[in-house]
Amino acid sequence: MTPTRRRLLGTGLIGAGAAALSACGTGAGTGTGGPRLLHAADVHPADYPTVHAVNWMGEELGRLTDGRLGIRSFPSGQLGNEDDSIGLARFQAIDICRVAAAALNNAFPETSLLCLPYVFRSVEHMRAVVDGDIGTQLLNVFEGRGLVGLAYYDAAPRSVYNVRRPVYEPADMKGLKIRAPQSDIFLDTVRAMGANPTPLTFGAVFSSLQTHLIDGAENNWPSYQSSRQFEVARYWSDTRHLYSPDALLISKASLDALTPADRDLVRDVARRSVPLMRAEWDKREADARAAVIAAGTQVNEVEMAAFARAVEPVNAKYTTGAGLKPLYEQIAAAA
Repeated sequence: MTPTRRRLLGTGLIGAGAAALSACGTGAGTGTGGPRLLHAADVHPADYPTVHAVNWMGEELGRLTDGRLGIRSFPSGQLGNEDDSIGLARFQAIDICRVAAAALNNAFPETSLLCLPYVFRSVEHMRAVVDGDIGTQLLNVFEGRGLVGLAYYDAAPRSVYNVRRPVYEPADMKGLKIRAPQSDIFLDTVRAMGANPTPLTFGAVFSSLQTHLIDGAENNWPSYQSSRQFEVARYWSDTRHLYSPDALLISKASLDALTPADRDLVRDVARRSVPLMRAEWDKREADARAAVIAAGTQVNEVEMAAFARAVEPVNAKYTTGAGLKPLYEQIAAAA
């Protein structure tokens, strides 16, 4: 399961980080009888809750298999952006990736249901959905394209922040260039809220704010704080327009290469990592909010009903596909 340089070159996905990974020399999966290390990619820094959760998975796999299985993490975007991670996992150049649901919307339209603006009323509503039957259905959509869904992690709520002014209602968004992930539904949402959407990777946001290529972005408190975007975009408007989660995925080829017992073990450990991630996420979110406010971020409430009305056409557009409207209605009605 160790990514080889030949495989990476063959898929056309190799970059500086992936080349470094292929030369890391762990000996995993080489037939030498050593421990089998699953390689995991994340754009977030090493101290981020998602990275900690995956590291815990590796420790738990090691404990339960006497060191036969484990995980080696590559955080901080060492292996590229989230689109890169998805491609590398699909072709088994890496084994595991943690990506925002937005990065999956175009390839897996069903995941758009998790990213619809104001479809979730709260974190508790989102967790109830992804922990239930609907969440299971939406974890099963990946296998046709070389991936297997392991779990959903928290990544919300998301709000708007910018370098120019407080935003109270959609009219205040007019003229602002707001970064959105490279997902049609996110771009349409920002546009419906009144701003000019600009698709950029997460790693490009800080410099783009500095150079005024964009005026703002939308994200959660921990990402806003860990990326240090609060240093340049000091107006946070609490739109809470999205509660979209992150997805933890494994290469289908990597999972299939394991024994049936080890496949079940990886799935079980991934499920059990969710409450640990959530506990750390809740603390990290509160700490991040306090830290950026102490550093000078100005926070304001918004006319949330006005924003919800503004994005209604987005929800209508992305629930017209076969089978999506009933699932959307189930999500909206969930306790």
